[in-house]
Amino acid sequence: MRTRQVAASPVRSASATWTVIAQLVADTVAQSSALSRDEAEQALSVAETVGRMLIAAGHLERHPITLVAGKVHCEITTVSGTAALTFEENLNPVPGAAGADDFTIYLPSPEPLQEQVKAAASGHARLSDASPPTPQTQAASSGSLIDHAALRRAVTER
Repeated sequence: MRTRQVAASPVRSASATWTVIAQLVADTVAQSSALSRDEAEQALSVAETVGRMLIAAGHLERHPITLVAGKVHCEITTVSGTAALTFEENLNPVPGAAGADDFTIYLPSPEPLQEQVKAAASGHARLSDASPPTPQTQAASSGSLIDHAALRRAVTER
């Protein structure tokens, strides 16, 4: 699992912080030739209002937005206050999305914003207010990493 942290207030406003998060997600998704950067931008545009609320209320400091795209499982949080003033960000695209053919952006749904998050998530197919899958679950569902047939062939050819 990868993580990215984005400096929020006082370095950036909630709106500017959301723009940085949206850019990071879009840049990561754009690594895949099968996925559309525009679709990622549209999904995050739908979630912009609730995203700004999550940032302004400090929820993204504790509850991450999670991007799942191919081999990417990235939790994105914010850093605020005096820690944000000296924080060094890594805003590079998250490696691993080049082979992705699908992506989902999981929005945290803390109290008291659950209804707003649910409404935003229902506004685009790439958004979800569900709990993201664990990286192990995702890896287990992608099949075996060992090609048993090739292994058998190699042994019998000896």
